[in-house]
Amino acid sequence: MTRKKILGSHVKRLLSGVSDHGRRHLTEVETDLIQTGLLLEEAIEKLTFNFMAIHQAVEAEQDTIQLLLAGGTPTAEQKARLEELHAQVGKHVNAAITSMQFQDMTSQLIDRTLKRVTGLREFLGTLGAHGAEMLPESDNEEIVALLGKVSMALAIQSLELRSVLRKAVSQKHLESGDIELF
Repeated sequence: MTRKKILGSHVKRLLSGVSDHGRRHLTEVETDLIQTGLLLEEAIEKLTFNFMAIHQAVEAEQDTIQLLLAGGTPTAEQKARLEELHAQVGKHVNAAITSMQFQDMTSQLIDRTLKRVTGLREFLGTLGAHGAEMLPESDNEEIVALLGKVSMALAIQSLELRSVLRKAVSQKHLESGDIELF
């Protein structure tokens, strides 16, 4: 193989690696952001439903509360209804709290996305730093050696970044038990 072909082969491999690495991580960033949006949307729907249900239950108690405040005595049916409404409020408050677990999961997704962006920035920084070592007067052997060194450094960084980032987002709090998403 001629020196020109060897050099071209190294440049092609390097550029292809940079492109593949960047595309992979940007796809993962996009996926994490979409998942974060879906989590937020679902959680907000659940929170809205539960807060509206709490509001309706409190409103339903108002007549009996007004009767009590006026010194009246509630009927057995009104007492039973108050107890039922109290249980409903507790159920909806617990559901709202459980729905708020989205904060932990979205926080994990955002943290993972930031690590990917930081890793990609460091990856590109490595490329720039090694590129600065290349001098216009470098001969082919020096260029091939430098390209090999850059390719190896980038491959190592890519593997390290992938090993740091978990695929699953998990939730292990409150009474809902363990949840693992994505």
